[in-house]
Amino acid sequence: MSQREIPDSAIQTVASHINNRSSKNYGINPVGNKDNIETPQIFEIISFDEIDKSEKKFFAIDGSYNSEMFYNGLAIAIYTAGYICYQNGIQLCLNNLDDPTLLGKAYYPESILITNDEHLIAIYDEFFTFQPIKRLIDFLGEDPSNIFPYNKEQICVNLSTLLSFCQEILEIALILEIAELPDTKAGDFILRDGTLRSTLIKQQFLVRLGKYLKDKNIVLIAITKQSPIKMELAYSFKQIDIYLQDQLKPQYPFVQMDPKRKKLCCWFEVPMSVLQNSYKGEMFIRQSLTGGRGFGLFYAARLDYVEKLQNYDWLIADLNIFDAIPHIESNDRTRDIETIENIFKELTRLTQEHYILGYPYPLAEVHNFITLRKNFKEEIINRLKYYLYKDQRLDHVDIENLFLDTHDRF
Repeated sequence: MSQREIPDSAIQTVASHINNRSSKNYGINPVGNKDNIETPQIFEIISFDEIDKSEKKFFAIDGSYNSEMFYNGLAIAIYTAGYICYQNGIQLCLNNLDDPTLLGKAYYPESILITNDEHLIAIYDEFFTFQPIKRLIDFLGEDPSNIFPYNKEQICVNLSTLLSFCQEILEIALILEIAELPDTKAGDFILRDGTLRSTLIKQQFLVRLGKYLKDKNIVLIAITKQSPIKMELAYSFKQIDIYLQDQLKPQYPFVQMDPKRKKLCCWFEVPMSVLQNSYKGEMFIRQSLTGGRGFGLFYAARLDYVEKLQNYDWLIADLNIFDAIPHIESNDRTRDIETIENIFKELTRLTQEHYILGYPYPLAEVHNFITLRKNFKEEIINRLKYYLYKDQRLDHVDIENLFLDTHDRF
């Protein structure tokens, strides 16, 4: 079916859905109330000339996977995850590589060839030999069959399920690896793209990791610009932005005197009514240590201001629930507002001098460092051809035909 044959009724349905969801009024008062953190908690961004004057380390984790199948049944598949670190505005070297442009640390598998189902099993088995994975399992103190809700056969049912599992669990393992680095200190930040929730590891073990980080006073927060929460709050975001820019900013007692640097930021806890309409079922939204899928608490935050791109400015942040509700284990759900405020203010150190204003630049940089890009196929083919030609076991035509894309012939 060509794009011209897509029925107008289908397009109209999508437009109607977007209009309905993005125009909901959840009654969030844009003025804000200090006694109600489900309303905007407003503060001035850290001064531009102070943003790099902090001894805190800001780590950022991301992962990626990709695969390519050729007409002869040969498939190449790879997953990866890694992290980078900034301190005083400078990226630190985390590896012993000779390349001065690659400062982060990443893990890649050796098993990347797939021609039959046994190769899926080989990828799965190799995954559990990675040092971060072995350390995670040792830390959790359980057999993998008790840690993960799905067994080997279920994970290896197809390539995408396997690669997704390996990437996500490796990212979780890297949280622990960073926390245990000799140079990681109390007060340091670990940023992860996405959320602190996972269907691929049982909640009790995620909670154990969250508590460990809290005990070490290491801040873990997951951040995303892409979330169904943002569509639900589109109307509220617009009202808050209008108030901040048009009404509050002209009379706010700024410390910063440069008019171009006078920026108001805010954060608020996402109300349960918004979560219920954003996600169906309690497994993902439950604000508890049991019966859910993680150890996070959702917040919306605006950490910079980009003119006329209000909705784009906003982030959805998933805070470690032990930071936000330190006594949750004793069923005391009092929020540690001072800690939450400090976390979001510290994040403004990362949101002012980059090509994505309002978004922590370590996350943008780790994405660039780790993502297996669209030229993945060409890179793999070129490197394979190099070694095939080097060994000279096949002639030129046979080597070229191995990677023939038959779609290009139609």
